[in-house]
Amino acid sequence: MLPKPVANADSQTYWNAARERRLMIRKCNACGQLHFMPRYLCPACWSDNLAWIDASGTGHVHSFSVIRRASDPAFASLVPYVIALIELDEGVRMMANILGDDALDVAIGDPVKLTFEDRGDGAMLPQYERIAARSMR
Repeated sequence: MLPKPVANADSQTYWNAARERRLMIRKCNACGQLHFMPRYLCPACWSDNLAWIDASGTGHVHSFSVIRRASDPAFASLVPYVIALIELDEGVRMMANILGDDALDVAIGDPVKLTFEDRGDGAMLPQYERIAARSMR
């Protein structure tokens, strides 16, 4: 069984939204900066005046790696799999897996859309799927 997300005080709202199949990111009300990952202070101006906003869930692959050797026995049946740095349309970046039958065909710049992976007991993990194969490589 794959591990479930572990929430803390800074990320509880994020994980609760994921259970509802929503992706939320933080916005600083002081400087307007959007950021991911959930944290207590704005990484740009250090303000604690933050809000949660819904993200579009679309973006593109900024970088990726194909994992061919599982670091944990729980992931052994999944290899090879793709872990990617996704740049959301909102401008923030987040790490996630690329899922789907064409995941191993991923390329930098590929458009992606949000999906959720059920980890049991209602826990959902934001992941991504390629929108369409790129016509030119």
